[in-house]
Amino acid sequence: MRVTIAEGEGASTIDAQVAERVRASFARQNAMRLIRARLALVAHGRTEIHLPHWDGLEQQHGFIHGGVVGMIADSAAGYAAMTVAAPGASVLTVEYKMNLLAPADGEYLVARGAVVRPGRTLIVTRAEVFAIRDGQEILCALMQQTIMAMHGKEEK
Repeated sequence: MRVTIAEGEGASTIDAQVAERVRASFARQNAMRLIRARLALVAHGRTEIHLPHWDGLEQQHGFIHGGVVGMIADSAAGYAAMTVAAPGASVLTVEYKMNLLAPADGEYLVARGAVVRPGRTLIVTRAEVFAIRDGQEILCALMQQTIMAMHGKEEK
């Protein structure tokens, strides 16, 4: 069964089993639960994670800590990769490079992950992280990532 998700300028079709596999994997990530992140969108080659701003995530200036920004960027792009990985394959980050462009200062953050180039073993992804303040999106981070698809290796 395929599910169509309408959003913005177009629609995306994703297999319902793939979407459920991604959501189940996200639910097993205790780190995402710890920071109160939620998986808001799963589409073919794309995901979105939302994170509320709360004092447990702040660094010394009151912004959300850059390490936390990296966590949600890594997960958003990694789960985007999982939507295009072969059935039965799990995904693991090999490397990423992130630029912090502005303070993560808003009511919440949105991390949008997308597949740049799918492959059987390596999947190249990107993530953009936006601080949402007074209804405005402020780009605060850009990330490029390489994901390894691990065939036959199930998650714990």
